[in-house]
Amino acid sequence: MGAHPGMPKATAVFLFFLTLFALDGCATSVDAGGRAETRFDPRYLAKTEIDRVVDANRAEVMAALRRVAEKLYRRNPAEWKKAGQPGLDAALDRLFSGKDDFPELDGRREGAAALHAFSAEYTGDRVLAVMAGLIGMVDAAFEHKDDFYVLDNLDEQKLYNCARNVEIAVWKMSSTRGANGQALLLSNELDWAGPNLSFEREFGRVIGLLDFLARIVADRRGRSITRLTQSIATAVFLPVGALGIR
Repeated sequence: MGAHPGMPKATAVFLFFLTLFALDGCATSVDAGGRAETRFDPRYLAKTEIDRVVDANRAEVMAALRRVAEKLYRRNPAEWKKAGQPGLDAALDRLFSGKDDFPELDGRREGAAALHAFSAEYTGDRVLAVMAGLIGMVDAAFEHKDDFYVLDNLDEQKLYNCARNVEIAVWKMSSTRGANGQALLLSNELDWAGPNLSFEREFGRVIGLLDFLARIVADRRGRSITRLTQSIATAVFLPVGALGIR
């Protein structure tokens, strides 16, 4: 961009950077006919590259959790039937509706909800309980937002704690058994004839994304993460948001 001969230098510099920001606010997409279409979205002027990384990270985490929930319901079809749902899709829609006040959980949210899924006394939908707990913890780690801007701040410790809580939930799924000796929730299949480790892969994706973002946030803010050491066999869910009953 060339400056007008009579334009003050400061004005020219301002217009130069304004042009850069405007270009940064342009999004290019391809229509059904294969034609590239560029449109301007003013929201992107307030977003940094880190904000866009956060947006994509949250979307990936939530998508992975939905895949896990679907896999759990397919392996444990009796669970969605306990809540009187007409089918798997209806159970998933209910779980990911954005609500967290499921009557069968008696006010439990986040860690308390996830822990309740493995209680011998609980007779409700165990997939709902553990996944509602994890979704609530992830939502709290992202400060209950799904669109991030330059002035939004995340807490690296919450993200780190959330990743550890996913690990704890995975362990509880594989180790908690009922009075009949069977797992309360079927997940990975370790049969050598036909092993199924898809749950492990999806949960690993979630843990990796949360840890990655925790590191980015910590570096950005010049802070360190408190790394707690605890045995997975006796671990408790770490604080993220409003842990427990509220």
